[in-house]
Amino acid sequence: MHHKNDPALEPSIEYDADVDDDTRHRLEGNETEIVEGLNVAPVPRHTPTDDALEAEDLKDHTNEGGWLSRLSSGLSRSTARLTQGLGDLFTKSHLDPKDLRGLEDVLIAGDLGPQTASRIVKSFSAYKFERDADAGADAVRTVLAREIEAILAPVAKPLAVQKPEKGPFVLLVTGVNGVGKTTTIGKLGYALQRQGHRVMLAAADTFRAAAVEQIQIWGKRLHAPVVSKDIGADAAAVAFEAYEKAKAEGYDVLIVDTAGRLHNKGDLMAELGKIVRVLGKTDETAPHATLLVLDATTGQNAFAQVEAFRDVAKITGLVVTKLDGSAKGGVVVGLADKFGLPVHAVGVGEGVEDLQPFTARDYARSLVGLN
Repeated sequence: MHHKNDPALEPSIEYDADVDDDTRHRLEGNETEIVEGLNVAPVPRHTPTDDALEAEDLKDHTNEGGWLSRLSSGLSRSTARLTQGLGDLFTKSHLDPKDLRGLEDVLIAGDLGPQTASRIVKSFSAYKFERDADAGADAVRTVLAREIEAILAPVAKPLAVQKPEKGPFVLLVTGVNGVGKTTTIGKLGYALQRQGHRVMLAAADTFRAAAVEQIQIWGKRLHAPVVSKDIGADAAAVAFEAYEKAKAEGYDVLIVDTAGRLHNKGDLMAELGKIVRVLGKTDETAPHATLLVLDATTGQNAFAQVEAFRDVAKITGLVVTKLDGSAKGGVVVGLADKFGLPVHAVGVGEGVEDLQPFTARDYARSLVGLN
């Protein structure tokens, strides 16, 4: 969060106006040495005892029931909110207009959004249901899960990471304040390491000392180097210099943290755009993926966030966090329906493995209480 006493943003967001001369010269001349003043937290030396302790720290202690169990548990509040009114609505085989309006109200209350709710309701007029209340409600949940899955399936895509020939795969992570970007970065780094990738982290949130410290903690836990500069430094320069270092040392993936910014703050959003442009000077295809982290508890406000960040940073995919603390899990369905952006992963807890690839069928069935 940016406070009034934090370092102010530079007045110009154009690259030539606010990056030091040395960095500008290197960009224009395609030099590759790392500029002075760069802070690099190296991969720490570890004893066998250290490694054992950190492995225990990273161990997923909530995995006894498996991911599907944790997903269903995490969505329980959303499930209760969505299904509470269904049983009373459907006690007859044919749905009249009043029933359909009631279903639409239930879906809107479940944060699917008016557009998505209307789309789903239209499909229900073709179905017949048992007159028995229990059987009817079960049938409704089954059909609802099917319709939701059809909306989610096109966007349920795992994050595909393929190292370019001339440098690292650059993963830029964005979002508003408090959505869990740093934790998401740590969990993504962990998952990528398990896939065999060498990961470097860049602390391009130069407005908060705590943000750098949090990234460094994750770097230690993951045995991954962290590139940073002093508080108040140019965030785009941090990203650029981190890229150069990752390229020189042969890292597969560079994950770049960014300062939390409100989607309606023009100067902060412009600064994010500058980071994107500067990364593009290192590799015209970079950043290779730009993720927007969304907090499920924000509900319908997530739509405004996607619209704002998509225009500035060319968002390539979404990560939805804090589903375990929200009754608004239906917002994922509405986002998928409106924007069609890939949903790469969802988070349902604090454990390092509580961020998992998004699967349409599991999510749809868990949301309506069938798993």
